[in-house]
Amino acid sequence: MIRLSIEHLETIRSHAENIYPEECCGIILGYLASEGKTTVEVMPTENAWNTEAGAEFSSERTVESKKRQYAIAPEVMLQAQKQARDRSLNIIGIFHSHPDHPAIPSECDRLYAWQGYSYIIVSVQNGKATQVRSWSLDDTHQFQAEAIENIT
Repeated sequence: MIRLSIEHLETIRSHAENIYPEECCGIILGYLASEGKTTVEVMPTENAWNTEAGAEFSSERTVESKKRQYAIAPEVMLQAQKQARDRSLNIIGIFHSHPDHPAIPSECDRLYAWQGYSYIIVSVQNGKATQVRSWSLDDTHQFQAEAIENIT
């Protein structure tokens, strides 16, 4: 389970709508506990996907655009990791949007995902954020739905 405030969810939805029709992305900082993850901060980031990034992973993906792919620049992840450590927090997840598609992970999402993180996906239909769902990888590297709980 991942816990987020209404404000955190609104930040994710707003970022997704502002970046539409491209995929948005961002980093989620918080605490890890036996009963789940608790969000402290949502950090919208730039979608750094480009053909060079795509070529690193698969020659088939190079024609994809930011409308169907996202990437967080390594230096941005490193900076977020340092900020989290300085505040005694962890990176607990990543969020991104699916423009005009459901909030269900793609095969590309699965291939690039890391175990231990929550992956929040927001579906943006015609520029309006709709469904928000969270996913995490199981021991066989398959996504499983993860409950989202609101915190105040």
